[in-house]
Amino acid sequence: MEILKVEKLSKVYNEGENKVIALNDVSFEIQMGEFVSIVGASGSGKSTLLHLMGGIDKPTNGKIFVEDTDLSKLDENKLTIFRRRQIGIIYQFYNLVPILTVKENIELPILLDNCKVDKEKLKEIVEILKLEDRINHFPSQLSGGQQQRVAIARALITCPSIILADEPTGNLDSKNSNEVFSYLKYCNKKYAQTIIMVTHNEELAKQTDRVIKLEDGKIVLDQKII
Repeated sequence: MEILKVEKLSKVYNEGENKVIALNDVSFEIQMGEFVSIVGASGSGKSTLLHLMGGIDKPTNGKIFVEDTDLSKLDENKLTIFRRRQIGIIYQFYNLVPILTVKENIELPILLDNCKVDKEKLKEIVEILKLEDRINHFPSQLSGGQQQRVAIARALITCPSIILADEPTGNLDSKNSNEVFSYLKYCNKKYAQTIIMVTHNEELAKQTDRVIKLEDGKIVLDQKII
């Protein structure tokens, strides 16, 4: 079942001599439960694509559909609500709120929606990510790997349609990188969670279901991993 569709997507910055074509007529579809990695050199358009799929930025041309919802048809308020409920985002530098505990950071998207936190779901995610003994700690009291696990938990708690991970291991050493990636794979299998991961790490990319490679804003490879 198709969960995300990118249709003739382009993004152009500036005009005239300063014109930069970050994405150029990109199209692809992603099925529910796929773990897809997006690779490419710096400046190839990876992060731009991720930000467009997450509704953080708007395309110059083209459309993005998440579960048949056309993001371009949503006003800013509706887009913010849709993104909070349907799109989980994991950043390279965690983006945790420093004055909130681990528990409060994880619950934040639910509370912003004025909804009740599913305590069983929270307990399950915290146990899977091995954060039980850190639940009342603040981000400054955590290692980088632990902070990234909190970011993953926060992305999972709303049961989003898709999770977008922007270089989730890029700020970690090899041990923590492998651990964080293992948690993402586990969540992908356990919850059939659709994950789209931008990465420079081609070894990790080869362990996902599918690799999409960008060069100069265009797809030059779209390959399923056997």
